[in-house]
Amino acid sequence: MTLADLIAPGRVIAEMRSHERFEAISELLGHLVASGAFPLERSEAAMEAFRLREEECSTGIGRGIAVPHCFLPGLDEVVAVFGRSAEGIDFQAVDHVPARFIVLFMVPAAEHTLHLRTLATIARDLGLAEILARLADAADEDDLLAVLSSLA
Repeated sequence: MTLADLIAPGRVIAEMRSHERFEAISELLGHLVASGAFPLERSEAAMEAFRLREEECSTGIGRGIAVPHCFLPGLDEVVAVFGRSAEGIDFQAVDHVPARFIVLFMVPAAEHTLHLRTLATIARDLGLAEILARLADAADEDDLLAVLSSLA
């Protein structure tokens, strides 16, 4: 599994408008709904699952990266979206660095192995400073998707 397997065309936001983590989660979830990748009628339940997860422990993992995620019943596969913020969004990371790169994902309920594989994939693929620099320099959604696809 690679990040390119998770982030399909149409699931990238080149410049997020949000300034706060729950607002950012809502923006990313709304993008999934608008792209047809996630049903509107499930968005309230998903937002609540994300909120509970964030209140338990922040998903800001440091180095300008946040990975909001949750388990959700009724999914058949991982649903993910990538967002970039020039200003950065405070996800209360241990290193206090605002998140510029956010990968939001939902995993089918009780799929703990898939959850761990997805987290490991994101950590591996965004673990190099060179990749983060390329993502920061990307001009638009297509360029961001090209960088993510190059990680395959």
